[in-house]
Amino acid sequence: MKRAIISIDEKKCTGCGDCIPGCPEGALLVIDGKARLISDLFCDGLGSCVGHCPTGAMKIETRDAEPYDEKRVMEQNIVPAGANVIAAHHHSGGCPGSRPMDFSQKQSAVATAPIDSVPSALRQWPIQLHLVSPEASYFHSSDLLLAADCTAFAVGDFHGSFMRGKSLAIACPKLDSNMEIYVEKLVAMIDMARLNTITVTIMEVPCCGGLMAIVDAALRKASRKVPVKKVVIGVQGDVLSEEWV
Repeated sequence: MKRAIISIDEKKCTGCGDCIPGCPEGALLVIDGKARLISDLFCDGLGSCVGHCPTGAMKIETRDAEPYDEKRVMEQNIVPAGANVIAAHHHSGGCPGSRPMDFSQKQSAVATAPIDSVPSALRQWPIQLHLVSPEASYFHSSDLLLAADCTAFAVGDFHGSFMRGKSLAIACPKLDSNMEIYVEKLVAMIDMARLNTITVTIMEVPCCGGLMAIVDAALRKASRKVPVKKVVIGVQGDVLSEEWV
């Protein structure tokens, strides 16, 4: 089958290994002084490793390749129980986005309130990026919140902290398909709907960084420039970083 997959120019590759931590699937190794794709099965074609290459040796191409195999990736990338998830990923190639973690012992004193006492900040429907129309009135001259799916479940007060007064689109850079459509929709929102700002909320796991890559691609194609804020959420709901990029 033809699909998107990583390509490495050996002439440009210096074997520095900077791309290795950027691959959440552990599909890359430095062999004989060059970065190598160890198997088509392990490469999802998202390209989160591309931006880590200092020499421009890596790119995404479309060619005949075996289908990406999530099960094989998880079998290969086992992170030892109790290890720091991000540090373990950097050293072993394991995917922190797939590692089970239990926070229940730290949540014993969570305050609760009647569900109807907390107003929703949602201003529209639909919200999934494949389903929204860039021409919808609620996007016109709005501040867009582009949220990775998991962020709303990690942050207890996601509505109050991030959604208030914003239009919304959600996506998963790891599991969604046909993401080139996402780029085109964002370009239309920037140029036609004339977005004021874009806030991107992503999880700390490496595979989530693909959402910023989609926004970067849209900004390169759009005729207008809009400010973009990147917010990184920890797996326990804390804000790890928040910056205009």
